[in-house]
Amino acid sequence: MKTPSSSPAEIVREYGPFEGTPNVNGVSYDGSRVWVALGAQLVAVDPKSGETARTLACAGDAGTAFDGTYLYQIAESRIDKIDPATGQVLKSIPAPGNGSDSGLTWAEGSLWVGQYRDRKIVQIDPETGAVKRSIESNRFVTGVTWVDGDFWHGTWEGEESELRRVDPENGTVLERLAMPTGTGVSGLESDGADLFYCGGGGSGKLRAVRRPRRATASASASTATATVA
Repeated sequence: MKTPSSSPAEIVREYGPFEGTPNVNGVSYDGSRVWVALGAQLVAVDPKSGETARTLACAGDAGTAFDGTYLYQIAESRIDKIDPATGQVLKSIPAPGNGSDSGLTWAEGSLWVGQYRDRKIVQIDPETGAVKRSIESNRFVTGVTWVDGDFWHGTWEGEESELRRVDPENGTVLERLAMPTGTGVSGLESDGADLFYCGGGGSGKLRAVRRPRRATASASASTATATVA
């Protein structure tokens, strides 16, 4: 199948940069707040006011996810399960890429992990870290999310970044949203409705991007819908 042409991404709002933190490494959403991984801390941002609602002293080197109760955070070669009320790490499992993982999201009882340089996404057991299956990509993967049964991932190579909707069975690209030149994507999460939240890498910013609406879900897409991540 021919790769579809890209459409320009519509950035509707920017947040940050966040004080004292040069990079946004991961993004999640808990139904009311956007969680942003900033290296040495996780920050919850009110998407309406842009104010910081909460800060946790937790390592956050890459993707962030939320299962409806707990946060999951990639920290070097592990994934930490975190109580968002206290910041306590409840459990850790090995990250499948052993330090090369990027995006993270939760759907259908599994964690989905983007692997940057391996150009793939893996579905893993959140209790053991065991890999259930892999989806290949032809681009570096920098963030992953599910919404309304659709699977999206972020890319970032050189000065170019995109949000891509792909077939979760075989990785075929179904839709592309091109970010402005020089605007990177490091971490991706849907709010479950009309927006994607995208980490901005070394810009230190978080960006909200309008999600295109489709009349019907892709026939090949899974019925999974992320609670967030």
